[in-house]
Amino acid sequence: MTGDQAAIGNARMADLVSDAEIGELRASLEAGLPAFLADLERLVNVDCGSYSPAGVNEVASWTAVFLRRLGASVERRPDPNGRFGDTVVATLDRPGGGPRVLLIGHTDTVFPDGTAAERPFRVEDGRALGPGVSDMKGGLLTGLYAIASLRGLGAEQGLGGLGRITFIANPDEEVGSPSSTPHIRAAAAEADVALVLEGARANGDVVSSRKGIIDARLTIHGRAAHAGVEPEKGRSAILAGAELVRGIHALNGRWPGVTANVGVFRSGTRPNVVPDRAELEVDIRAVTAETLAAASAALAELASTPAVADVTIELETTHSWAPMEKLERSGRLVEAAIELARRIGFETRDAATGGASDANTTAGLGVPTIDGLGPVGGADHSPFEYLEIASIVPRATLVATLILAVARDPVVAAWRTG
Repeated sequence: MTGDQAAIGNARMADLVSDAEIGELRASLEAGLPAFLADLERLVNVDCGSYSPAGVNEVASWTAVFLRRLGASVERRPDPNGRFGDTVVATLDRPGGGPRVLLIGHTDTVFPDGTAAERPFRVEDGRALGPGVSDMKGGLLTGLYAIASLRGLGAEQGLGGLGRITFIANPDEEVGSPSSTPHIRAAAAEADVALVLEGARANGDVVSSRKGIIDARLTIHGRAAHAGVEPEKGRSAILAGAELVRGIHALNGRWPGVTANVGVFRSGTRPNVVPDRAELEVDIRAVTAETLAAASAALAELASTPAVADVTIELETTHSWAPMEKLERSGRLVEAAIELARRIGFETRDAATGGASDANTTAGLGVPTIDGLGPVGGADHSPFEYLEIASIVPRATLVATLILAVARDPVVAAWRTG
């Protein structure tokens, strides 16, 4: 190893990007801001709830065209069950043979059809508003425009050190990514670093850890009877369900950071009928894989021991995400993000959050991951969702410079064989 190579190997990741390059990337993104906002308006004004595959595919088609203009090879991978839109998987292979970067953004929102017409994209007091503007049309565009700015630096200077960029735009993140997770897992298995484009925290922080989630459905089978004539012959599913709710909520805090919530309770037909069926929908979250497994086992134990005789309970896991635990190698990415942000002109820290994302999947596979790289926004999933326009260019510059730093970092390159 030469002296220069040793110096590069010992350098912080952020130091591998010059101030001149940061300035050039920021200037390029600043010049592209009007186009970014026009594209943001275009995408926000499409109804694309997770279960509206036609709208999601409209956003997917737009994204695929953008990626092809960047020179990517693009695949559209349909949901085999036809419930969701297509997963877009784009790759830009580079001749450098260096680190491989995976970027992930999603094309779905939580809003029903008609929302875009009811409250379309608008700008007020420096904020962009509209359904999905922060979660996550702004983040999706941030990744796309960051790659475009790097290509503007020139092939060798901008992307020459990379082996590959993979960009996944998935259609179902808001419901747990059931269709796209296999594609994300496959791409992550070949990646050295994952950058997830969810919006930054409202204070500008990036995300280095997220809780894991188990979404479960419990179906309670009792016995119907006339509530006035022969109630003793009934086995109330509601009573069993009520006791089950008590037990589930008692899991809160049993392990550090564990939360449990029964969000839906369905049962009953008439007041004079002992109900023979009830259904609970449950959300359990935990900081570590160990405590999530413990809470899951406790839920199974509750389901196996109903409080009412002759009642049975079926437990089905509908969605699950492993916790995004902060990996040791992710610390290098976090350190770089904090320092690059400072040089770009804003402050950020790394934060933990209770919400899950596709970063849970990549980190769970051991891929160094950082999330919350999109623009600053807030009030996600509500009529008041917003995105701070002033944060767009700095955050896109951060994504671009992180990719550039990863491309040049011999430490990241060594992870593959280390």
